Amino acid sequence: MGNSSLGQSRDFRSLFDQLDGVALWTATEPGKFDYLSDGFEGVWGIPSEEVKDDITKLLEVTHPEDRARVRAHIEDSEPRFPSQSYEARVVRPDGSVRWVLNRQVVIRDRNGEVTEAVGISTDITEQKRREQELEMLNRIVRHDIRNDLSVMLGWLEVLRKHVDDEGQDAFDKILNGGEHIVELTEIARDYAETVVSEGELSVEPTPVCSVLETELSLREESFPDAEFVVPESLPDVQVAANSMLSSVFRNLLNNAVQHNDKDTPVVEVTCEQRDGSVEVRIADNGPGIPDDQKETIFGKGEKGLDSPGTGIGLYLVYTLVSQYGGDVWAEDNDPTGTVFVVQLPELADESA
Repeated sequence: MGNSSLGQSRDFRSLFDQLDGVALWTATEPGKFDYLSDGFEGVWGIPSEEVKDDITKLLEVTHPEDRARVRAHIEDSEPRFPSQSYEARVVRPDGSVRWVLNRQVVIRDRNGEVTEAVGISTDITEQKRREQELEMLNRIVRHDIRNDLSVMLGWLEVLRKHVDDEGQDAFDKILNGGEHIVELTEIARDYAETVVSEGELSVEPTPVCSVLETELSLREESFPDAEFVVPESLPDVQVAANSMLSSVFRNLLNNAVQHNDKDTPVVEVTCEQRDGSVEVRIADNGPGIPDDQKETIFGKGEKGLDSPGTGIGLYLVYTLVSQYGGDVWAEDNDPTGTVFVVQLPELADESA
């Protein structure tokens, strides 16, 4: 390595010396570190001089339930994959527990032999705390509130035959309100999962039109008075998404019906391939959206959910589509109504 590369390496390492909650390390042989940044003790709770020549000392501060996993990574001197990551709990001298995320990249020579391992340890305790809090909230919303509402809606159906014409309107409003709250629990679940992911949702090849058709069939059952118009066949095409793509279509389809002022809401749905992307268009015959609200309804920009007119459902749609590398926007429909357009990058067919 020349002097120029050495200087760049030192500059790179100095950046980590200035970061809190992050530590950089390098190793060229099993069992010892060649370099530990100044933040190592802050992350692992053990002085770097105590562990530099004996990596196994990390096990002494690792939570007992995580030691087997940490030991396996320490002893794996010939990783099969170019990179590895794992999480572990660290027990501090005062008894407090911190979560650490460890990422390791293996560098090989031209012959494929491992020459060095470079790793980054990051304190993710606050992220874990948020995950636990959101999971607790999610359980309360989905299990306690949702279960109680389901019981309430069941008793309402029993009462239906005892409601006279004078009370029918009030009865329907109570029933619709309860069903709307149940729907909100589903949105809250999806939103909680999105927040926990911190913009790094794992994605996989997903048949976009298949997901769309499934949600359409469910919406047809939920809104028997609405008319859904869909082409006889939709393209068999995949995008980079995950199971939460269904939440995107569910929220947009619900929005097209629930905010419709027509006696018979009509929702036209298309899915087409366009220049390396897939475009799903969901058009309704409702009142439409003013031009000055077409951006704010998604909470785009810095205001997020504080934007006027933003609902958590549409904000969730925008967040998910953005994480998939796509875009979503609203257009005017002709003669009335709105067209929500979801554009997602198409995945190439590797079997072709």
